[in-house]
Amino acid sequence: MIETKEHLKREIGVLGLSSNLINTMVGAGIFALPAIVASGLGPASILAYLFCGLLVTLVMLCFAEVGSKITTSGGAYTYIQSSFGSYFGFLTVVLFGISAISADAAVANAVADVIGAILPAFKTQFFRVLFFFIIFSGLGYINVIGVKKGMNVVKTITVIKLLPLLMLVMFSWGEFSTEYLVIDHLPSLSNLGEMSLVLFFAFQGAESGLSVSGEVRDPQKNIPKAILISIVGVLVLYILIQTVSQGVLGDELGTYNENPLSVAANQVFGPIGFTIMTIGAAVSMFGTLSSEVLGIPRVLFRAANDYVLPFKPLTKVHKTCATPYVSIIVYASIGFLFSSFGGFKQLAIISSASMLLVYLGVSLSVIKLRHGRISKTKGFRIPGGYTVPIVSSLIIIWMLTGLKQYEVLGIGAFFCVLSVMYFLRKKFNRFRINKRKGINKKP
Repeated sequence: MIETKEHLKREIGVLGLSSNLINTMVGAGIFALPAIVASGLGPASILAYLFCGLLVTLVMLCFAEVGSKITTSGGAYTYIQSSFGSYFGFLTVVLFGISAISADAAVANAVADVIGAILPAFKTQFFRVLFFFIIFSGLGYINVIGVKKGMNVVKTITVIKLLPLLMLVMFSWGEFSTEYLVIDHLPSLSNLGEMSLVLFFAFQGAESGLSVSGEVRDPQKNIPKAILISIVGVLVLYILIQTVSQGVLGDELGTYNENPLSVAANQVFGPIGFTIMTIGAAVSMFGTLSSEVLGIPRVLFRAANDYVLPFKPLTKVHKTCATPYVSIIVYASIGFLFSSFGGFKQLAIISSASMLLVYLGVSLSVIKLRHGRISKTKGFRIPGGYTVPIVSSLIIIWMLTGLKQYEVLGIGAFFCVLSVMYFLRKKFNRFRINKRKGINKKP
């Protein structure tokens, strides 16, 4: 087991980590994606959920094995950096940060849009910026004063966001028609892959939720348990939600792109159902932000400790609260700025593809670490040899082939820029160290 002295308190148990994982995954996506997937696959939408569920399960098994052995903060970044070195760690932390920040900016704006439908004042730029400031400063403060406080917020919001979804599942059967679920024909493999790539957004988030690994009690046991609980729970919930939505709205489901679950709730419960589900969507989005502000700063903190990010202040830990307070403040501040300037939709493709690449790195980390110095340490081990990491890697590569050519070129150019930045930073750091030692001084 890899363990470092981070001066953080291990106060998170199985329930807390499971809540954090579920809270991060069940975000804004599930409130809109049922309609998008239904418009592409119709009643066969369930196949896309099963396919994505299979991929995420395989990847999370890889997370469970590596996470039970590498128990410091940082999650996927730490796993990849420990397996493949600082270069790939640098790529991971930058892509991680961009993905999280752009997603958080979009989610914060979505929350403002939902509230704006009820309170028109939130449609003005002044109130939107003020709202963003309150959200990010409030979440930042809660997480600075203690991980337990931040985790209590996550647990509470997780329960609140799940209630309307569970109510829709339990009480909609009176309006349910099995005729709407009949699959007339199977979708093509390419169509299934395309819709799965879109639906995959709803399953992302566990990689952020695991960033608090350095503060989990008995991580060798609790991390695999929490991953299993969260993945099974989310997959079952998503399948039930899609089935209920399809069974209630039928072919019309694909026409309600903005708020399909609220429309379904309106048909089941009346106008009050629409209101409750709309509020639930806003709470769900806020919950995603709370988990991101809890988790992503730990990635920055760990990367700065590893000298992958050249910002030493990010390594500071609060003397009283034992939290990486500078990293939390920096992340919350950047989240506020990005949200104030818009959702940054141009980063969406890079963000989603980068998460698949991060997942690919974690899957390959299992293979790499089994040949390393921690291969014999205690912890969870995936049964079946190398089958799971190999199959998950192949599925991810296949899904990435669904990207359009210009998207691949854009991502390739982005990696080139990051590579240049990394090697320039490394060269500059070496020059600075040599200068400090007097190597470059003239005799």
